Amino acid sequence: MSPTPAGVYKINKNILDSYRSAKYSNHASNLGALMAETIQKTWDVPAFIVDPVTTDDMLDIAKISGVPSIERKSRSHALNIRYCVKKTAKEINMDLEHTRFIAAHLGSGFSIASVNGGKIQDVNDALLGMGPFSIERAGALPTAGLLDLVEELKFSRKQIETRLSKESGLIGYIGSRDMKEIEKIINDGDKKAKLTFDAMIYQIAKEVGSMYASLRGNIDGLILTGGVSFSEMVVKNVIGYLPFIQRYFVYQGSFELEAMTEAVISAMNNKEKVREYLSC
Repeated sequence: MSPTPAGVYKINKNILDSYRSAKYSNHASNLGALMAETIQKTWDVPAFIVDPVTTDDMLDIAKISGVPSIERKSRSHALNIRYCVKKTAKEINMDLEHTRFIAAHLGSGFSIASVNGGKIQDVNDALLGMGPFSIERAGALPTAGLLDLVEELKFSRKQIETRLSKESGLIGYIGSRDMKEIEKIINDGDKKAKLTFDAMIYQIAKEVGSMYASLRGNIDGLILTGGVSFSEMVVKNVIGYLPFIQRYFVYQGSFELEAMTEAVISAMNNKEKVREYLSC
């Protein structure tokens, strides 16, 4: 979908056309609405999507890239991030609209966001080109090095996107995307793997620090979630860089199904607005 505010959207033709065309980005989550349409037609029930990948509540100032023709994009694990923020607000008995969190979804790709009042006001582009490198994504790159790589490989745009989004990060350096296997390789004494792992942790911590600045240092805590948060080695090392953050909340794994369920039940009970998607 085009950049759109967070929330619950009833599936309509514009949503389906956007996903079928993959005009804004090609991602596995695009299939969700198409599958839901089949269920909707088969059983004659309403169908919705919640907090799509292109959820955009970013500050205008956060979208400026430095090149007038290029705008920073909000593409993140918005569904899991916003759910974990809501979950944390309940745990500490705070009204969501008064909370300020840094939330880091650490999966095959990483989304590290500043979340103000439940809205993601800034986040790295988790799909392509921003933030720390991850399990399989390149993250932010030196521009000259990227230009050299494109010239050397003579890849098509699609090939370059595949290299940067699926064949880089830990899989590119170490040859594995399995954190348990990577930890074993490190513990067995592989110095290159250890250095690469340490570099990833360093970059995660730096991105958390930048989101700390975006919230002017006034936060209620750091939330770590996603599949990589199962790794105690990752969590321990990230926290070790951030003594200035006093509260941590770790939600291992992803909670997209719970997030969709709660949001749609709330919408169907008229406790949350159902939005209409107009762009296509």
